[in-house]
Amino acid sequence: MQEQKSLKSGLSLSTLPELRDAVESCRACDLYKHATRAVFGEGRQSSSIVLIGEQPGDEEDRQGKPFVGPAGRLLDRALRDAGIDRLAVYVTNAVKHFKFEERGKRRIHKKPNGTELKACRPWLEAEIALIRPSIIVCLGATAAQSVFGPDWRVTKERGRFVQHPWAPHATSTIHPSAILRAPTDEQRHLEYERFVEDLKKVQALAQA
Repeated sequence: MQEQKSLKSGLSLSTLPELRDAVESCRACDLYKHATRAVFGEGRQSSSIVLIGEQPGDEEDRQGKPFVGPAGRLLDRALRDAGIDRLAVYVTNAVKHFKFEERGKRRIHKKPNGTELKACRPWLEAEIALIRPSIIVCLGATAAQSVFGPDWRVTKERGRFVQHPWAPHATSTIHPSAILRAPTDEQRHLEYERFVEDLKKVQALAQA
């Protein structure tokens, strides 16, 4: 069993199941009041690649698992096309509770603010400290800014690998939901192909 070292967050749990149980009682911000549950990361503690998204969506909140909605299914397909074993990857989110506004019977995603990101960062840091991945991939601007800081711009830094205190290699790309939101089939296809190319770079580095 990997032993948890000192963390800025002060969390000292030594396994992912322990951390998953603990996050359920988090009251560091108000998002827990309306979400169904906390949605922790999923994957092996020995994973060499960690993918970090923004927050759980509607389906994730209902099922209690990350990346099981439309964006998650697109991510699964992209990982296959990039030659990455989905079961060998750990997936999580920067924020563990679903933030939304109700429109009729629908729950519409709302972007987490800086206070909510800050409140949830100790959980993310603790996950990463236990897994000790070789590569971190931030999916979208919110995840990237949570990991790299508020000045990080995915549009400028996309696909570039840098050294990070949490992992030897860290990079950013778009969130799969951005592909789904593209206005035309042609744009969705082009964005998807570019996303797969970003993931292929991750796979090549993982195999190097």
